Amino acid sequence: MPRSALTGTRIRERRTVLGLRQAELARLSGISPSYLNLIEHNRRRIGGKLLVEIARHLGVEASALTEGAGAALIQTLREAAAGQEGAEAERDRIEEFAGRFPGWAELLADRHRRVRELERTVEMLTDRMTHDPFLSASLHEVISTVTAIRSTAAILAETEDIDPDWQRRFHRNLSDDSRRLAEGAQALVAYLDAGAEDKGAQSSPQEEVEAFLRARDYHLPELERSLPRNPERIVAEAGELTSAPARELALAHLRRYRRDAEFMPLDPFAEAAARARLDPGRLAREFGVDPAAAFRRLAALPPGKAGGPVGLVTCDGSGTLTFRKPVEGFTLPRFGAACPLWPLYQALARPMAPLRAVVELAAPVPPRFLTYALCQPALAGGFDGPQVLEAAMLILPEETAPIPEAAPQPIGTSCRICPRRDCVARREPSILAEGL
Repeated sequence: MPRSALTGTRIRERRTVLGLRQAELARLSGISPSYLNLIEHNRRRIGGKLLVEIARHLGVEASALTEGAGAALIQTLREAAAGQEGAEAERDRIEEFAGRFPGWAELLADRHRRVRELERTVEMLTDRMTHDPFLSASLHEVISTVTAIRSTAAILAETEDIDPDWQRRFHRNLSDDSRRLAEGAQALVAYLDAGAEDKGAQSSPQEEVEAFLRARDYHLPELERSLPRNPERIVAEAGELTSAPARELALAHLRRYRRDAEFMPLDPFAEAAARARLDPGRLAREFGVDPAAAFRRLAALPPGKAGGPVGLVTCDGSGTLTFRKPVEGFTLPRFGAACPLWPLYQALARPMAPLRAVVELAAPVPPRFLTYALCQPALAGGFDGPQVLEAAMLILPEETAPIPEAAPQPIGTSCRICPRRDCVARREPSILAEGL
């Protein structure tokens, strides 16, 4: 059993020393006593904001309840060594190295974290340059302006006898086109810089809605009350929703959120989720809803209620992603199509057939996730209308739900940035130099 599994035991011991009752610590931390009981008996993993909150009420650092800073450093060094040839022979001496040379060890760990951060930035910018329609239009504008300048300059250079009036016109055109080129290039650079600094920069109504939800951790307490606020008013007061299409999409999402909250009240649902170990099938049966509604409700739980991060992604019948709630380690493409091996797309090909799968993403230390996927007809046009399909995939990291002992399905983010060269589903070459 990993040392992190003893976090619950340390919480219980510290709480006992302080003379705190379990119900009191649960109340202070914003979770139910039954859920805290599961944590203290090491039956639920804990991390993130909930761990920090419990540590604060216990008067200790979060690292004192987990493996400690030393273990985190060693784990980072192991990740750095995983992708290096010749490092296998020294891997069993990493702890010795960190103990004897803590400064050098921390420096190496910092460099590794920085490299991973830069790799993610490159992936994001490459994704944008490949698929972003606004970037493509801007580049065409720059090329068109350069072509116009070149044509005008060629006329002036190759024509010896030009009427003075025409010459003035050509000079004016050169000045106007040069100014337009400079402004376009500056705007393009600013656009790329903004995207590199803010991965949540919005360029579509869907992204505006996702920014609105991300700022609230995808949880809307004002819709959880017995007398909820008006969804129209929430949308009208949201500064992130700047366009009419974004407000329309957000309003539809909030109305569905409210319906889900009515059928699955927050506290009873959170307690049931802890008992069911976040199994959406059991939750759907217990609350009399369809599994997709249980997916959405799990993804909308506030931090700590689910015991860890929960991701959700949905798509329509064309495979286009219509909703994205990411989790650490499972990158969701902002533009273009995702990996065709995702269980999301397998479910799309098998309507009404539930699917559970363990997936593994390409990385030096491949993270594993438990996924649940289901495709259902939306019946938007009734039984006589065209069949409209919607598929959803719930994404649970190891810290949120136990991963079954099963051979994982290797997947990626998208072919463009996936290092697996021998993937049978590859549709285009990867820009990454080395494959896994």
